[in-house]
Amino acid sequence: MAQLYTPSQIVKNFPRTCLRGIGQVMFQDNMWTGLLFVIGIFWGAYAEGFPAVAWGLVVGAVVSTLTGYILQLPDKNGAQGLWGFNGCLVGCAFPTFLGNTVWMWIALIICSAMTIWVRTGLDNVLGRWKMSSFTFPFVLSTWFFLLASRLLHGMPPEYMGSPELPGDVHTALNTGFGDLVVYWLKGIAQVFLINNWVTGIFFIAALAVSSIRAAVWAMISSAIALATVIWWQGPGADISEGLYGFSAVLTGIALGATFCNFSWKSAIWTVIGVFITVFIQAAMNAFFSPIGLPTLTGPFCVATWIFLLPAYEFFQPKNAQ
Repeated sequence: MAQLYTPSQIVKNFPRTCLRGIGQVMFQDNMWTGLLFVIGIFWGAYAEGFPAVAWGLVVGAVVSTLTGYILQLPDKNGAQGLWGFNGCLVGCAFPTFLGNTVWMWIALIICSAMTIWVRTGLDNVLGRWKMSSFTFPFVLSTWFFLLASRLLHGMPPEYMGSPELPGDVHTALNTGFGDLVVYWLKGIAQVFLINNWVTGIFFIAALAVSSIRAAVWAMISSAIALATVIWWQGPGADISEGLYGFSAVLTGIALGATFCNFSWKSAIWTVIGVFITVFIQAAMNAFFSPIGLPTLTGPFCVATWIFLLPAYEFFQPKNAQ
């Protein structure tokens, strides 16, 4: 039976629900974490000259949360912020990759709303294995629109990579201590597609407000990803922008601080999962480069599914719903 909401309930709960949705991108059901994420995103977006990314975050979170209310979905999901996290990522992604036109904003609104029923459908399927769709509704929905932008010039793909076969993309990289710290922090900031190291500090603080364990795993995971891609001589330009860190950070928080009970075995399992995420990231980058499509948080979804599904045989994880 559909959940019925009164206008007063919606008005009263809406700000908290939106902020929790933003916090849920990193699995934090905490409005203050969401607020600090917003502050960090606005700082980074304006500092990097892409203010539309910050405003896209707000529009995506509002639209997807409103869609949950309109579709009368169970309030349990809404109260935990589970309506908003995919939509706010759509809001960050569209201005990051597409030209700032009115048609791009209309598409952003449609795609943000779409993530609600895509998530519901995917969770219905994955729930049989006690698994969540994570951010894959955002990934799948955004892929459709980004690919469509190659032909629909009302939302031009101004900032998407040119389609090309993967080749020798290794470039020089500064490896001074200060530079490495900047790359490490950007790996955390890029979860919301923000290329700014100060935003990474905001995000660590935001996670610590809700969960010290999540903050620690975010920092450890970004460091592991950075070391791994440097040792295996990944593309310097991508490393310097933190583009090998964000999926690893999400994998680390998911395995190390959210879905697995804390133990030395789960800690080792998390480290391995983060390490493998880097290779999944590189593989997906190579796979999608001929069509010029970003992987978004796809590598995180794939890696976390791979490591949570067999986890029931090794130790008892928490419910991934």
